[in-house]
Amino acid sequence: MPNAILDPTGRAGATTAAQPGLELAPRRPDLAGARVGLMDNTKHNAALLLAEIGALLAAEHGATVTVEATKANFAAPAPADLVARYRAACDVVITGVGDCGSCSASAVADGILFEQAGLPAAVICSDAFVVTADAMAELRGAPGYHYIRTPHPVAVLTTDQVRERAKQLLPDVVAAITEHSGP
Repeated sequence: MPNAILDPTGRAGATTAAQPGLELAPRRPDLAGARVGLMDNTKHNAALLLAEIGALLAAEHGATVTVEATKANFAAPAPADLVARYRAACDVVITGVGDCGSCSASAVADGILFEQAGLPAAVICSDAFVVTADAMAELRGAPGYHYIRTPHPVAVLTTDQVRERAKQLLPDVVAAITEHSGP
């Protein structure tokens, strides 16, 4: 078998480059009655953080979590069938946690895929990996794509610390997926 080059951007075989200037999916005025999808990327504490945020959105904003799924590969963008599943069952998506270089880039790629599918997305990445997250946004034709930054690391937090982090991130998550101005 000849030597192969792995494309970490998830664009292997693409014949055209992404167009600059991603148009974000329309935002909701609020989250009352919103169907929320949570997509964790297998990173330690990602599922717990997203579940806590989902519970807070339900309790404080009247949203309902309709899909909770785990991506098979934290370093690759979400496959089209998974994006389609969220599009059919959700009004907004929250994904992450980008807590390393490749998973941060992949989380941003996922957010962009959801936006392109018409779903407002809140992407959570740790602040230590903004360079890779920003690079992926640029590679995907969305320079300056907004994602939520949280202090690094998330993986080593205790359950109580994850719950506290969810409370801290909630206003940024709400701002990212509604018509409120971002942080």
